[in-house]
Amino acid sequence: MNYPAFSFTFPSVHHSKRLILFIVLRTYDNYIPANMMLQRLEEEHIRAYLQDEHTVTIDPILANAIGGIKLMVHQEQLARALELVNGFENVYKQAVACPKCGSHNVHFVTQSSNPMNWLSAIFSWLFGNYAMSVKNIYHCFDCEFEFEEIPESRKENPQPIAGNQE
Repeated sequence: MNYPAFSFTFPSVHHSKRLILFIVLRTYDNYIPANMMLQRLEEEHIRAYLQDEHTVTIDPILANAIGGIKLMVHQEQLARALELVNGFENVYKQAVACPKCGSHNVHFVTQSSNPMNWLSAIFSWLFGNYAMSVKNIYHCFDCEFEFEEIPESRKENPQPIAGNQE
């Protein structure tokens, strides 16, 4: 989820009587991609940090309530950080293509039609156990094709997931 640059500002440190503001650049529901993006920005000398990372990691049910893990960037470096993040995301999108239609509008998502995912959600809600796994798949948002792995080459005929119409 992208927020406009003016939507959230959080004061962090007073330095020389000047308020330093950080702005939400992106939000994540998982700590792994959030930390990967943070590291890539830090490699480019962008001042950034993750807000609410520990809360969401410890209690994932709160992710929607608090807005997920927020990638905060210093306001003076926002334009450069946005350019870098958009570049990183474009490179990723170009690396993944739908084996059926060739579209790059593919995302790695939780398979909602999988009964085990619903069972995991119910048990997690009832017993507070987060150790149950869910199944993730690649989903093409152009042709609605779902697949479990990215094929090595376009020549292969991908096997659709049960219930996926061709």
